[in-house]
Amino acid sequence: MSNARWLTLSQASRIILQLISLTILSRLLPPSEYGLLAMATVATNFAFLLRDMGTGAAVVQKENLTDQTTSTVFWLNMAMGLFLTLALVLASPFLAAYFRIDRLAPVLCLLSIVFPITSASAVHQALVERRSGFKTLARIEIVSSVIGLTVAITLALLGYGVYSLVWNSVVSALCSSTQLWLASPWRPKKVWSASELRSLWGFSGNLTGFNFINFFARNADSMVIGRVLGSVQLGIYGQAYKVMMFPLQSMSYVAGRALFPVMSRQQAERDKMAQLYFRALAMIATLTAPMMAGLWVLREPFVAIALGKQWAQVPIVLAWLAPVGFLQSLISTTGSVFMSTGRTDLMMRLGLLGSVLQVGSFFIGVNWGIEGVAACYLIANILNGLPHFYYATRELHTSLGALLRVIWQPVMFSGVMVAVIYPLFNVLSRGGYAPQTILIMVTLTGAVIYGALTMMFSKAVVQSCKQMIGMKTG
Repeated sequence: MSNARWLTLSQASRIILQLISLTILSRLLPPSEYGLLAMATVATNFAFLLRDMGTGAAVVQKENLTDQTTSTVFWLNMAMGLFLTLALVLASPFLAAYFRIDRLAPVLCLLSIVFPITSASAVHQALVERRSGFKTLARIEIVSSVIGLTVAITLALLGYGVYSLVWNSVVSALCSSTQLWLASPWRPKKVWSASELRSLWGFSGNLTGFNFINFFARNADSMVIGRVLGSVQLGIYGQAYKVMMFPLQSMSYVAGRALFPVMSRQQAERDKMAQLYFRALAMIATLTAPMMAGLWVLREPFVAIALGKQWAQVPIVLAWLAPVGFLQSLISTTGSVFMSTGRTDLMMRLGLLGSVLQVGSFFIGVNWGIEGVAACYLIANILNGLPHFYYATRELHTSLGALLRVIWQPVMFSGVMVAVIYPLFNVLSRGGYAPQTILIMVTLTGAVIYGALTMMFSKAVVQSCKQMIGMKTG
């Protein structure tokens, strides 16, 4: 559990920094600036898919790794990083014309610098992950995030607008890449092997295909909203989506990065893989179910405190995205199962199904504004989860029933919690209490109720959480 412990520390730090960023930068920058960055991020996220072509994960998963393989992957990544920078610079005027915002072009040109920077350290990061050096990765990610956020806040105070957010990304990438080179003793050699690249392609090719499909599923909302409703509405939707993504980025991210290298080493023992997976899934459900249920109840005071009055439409969108956050925190863990069992082909096909459902939901929902997009997105995620869980449990030689037995308690306990705190929230709201008072009182009440139920009836999960954070268990 040491891997999960260090990754949890890293993600907890990142969440704190993201909350600081939301609280400060959301008051310094208007929704239109966040919308502009969201438009640019559509292009940069697409380019990131090509940065290593899935070879980083292949380096982690490959049983017998040679220096010839790693050097080949390094030079491929560098070539792709430089190519993507050039391609994004050339495409920036056309993307600006698509979104009807001229300011987008220089933002894209500056963001393109990130690709060769991150490509230079992709192999180093994969090698550190392969040896489960998550303590090192946690330090690197925390330091890089702190420096990037400091730069962003400083530039925002100086009036640089959207460029404060852009330089956050560039500086964070540069700090991370530099630290990875210092942390890993491996250095690339002047070697290229087409045969080694082909040996990785069966795994990485399908993974890249999945990432391409997943890109359109996760970014189609920005493309549709930005084109049809404009940068202000996209900025509002983007902030709501960012809040919803907190549990997905933290719990499932930790589980995925910690599980993948461990499960990859146990490919022949599916019963042990299933035990590891269900243990991680139980902890994720235990943490994200009350978090998203609480966010659903407290979305209005939370946004008022964290973001300010100019983001008054965000709670409307969060009402639909909060349950999406819980669903995606569970669905995203299936990727570790498919990658560790070498079934990236199945992962790609399921990604295609999810893409059709989600992209279709955006085109339907945009007719009713950003709330319609969020509502249809929830329906698409419900439909998308069923086949993912079915095939993941099948690969682990277990069943959907076993998976449901793992997550039913957190869902039920969260329902009990909401049944108590929602009436309390209404009473306090009608009583004219300040948002800060409502947030604190309702949060503490919900934590006591949910915590008591979990301590009494989910002792195995409590023991796993204690082990993960390094506490002794009795």
